[in-house]
Amino acid sequence: MSSEYDPSDLQAATQRALAVKQAYEQELLSKPNVVGVGVGFRQVGGQPTNTVSVVVLVKHKLPESQLSPEDRIPAQIENIPIDIQEVGEITAF
Repeated sequence: MSSEYDPSDLQAATQRALAVKQAYEQELLSKPNVVGVGVGFRQVGGQPTNTVSVVVLVKHKLPESQLSPEDRIPAQIENIPIDIQEVGEITAF
């Protein structure tokens, strides 16, 4: 992964993403299938990109057609990209 950001831009992007995560985390966690919310680099095809995003962890990715409008996760919130990642069932040992 090459870095397109200078350190101050990366820090600013991360701070904006963290603010969006904090503001919307409870709303996102209330959606069915969502098991976690974080901040990280967006993934495309399983590979990280240089785009900071809010990462929404779901048990299973579903086609939009199988979700009601209120259960859909937006592609972005306040101009911060949302990356939906399938992680399966999370259990503690």
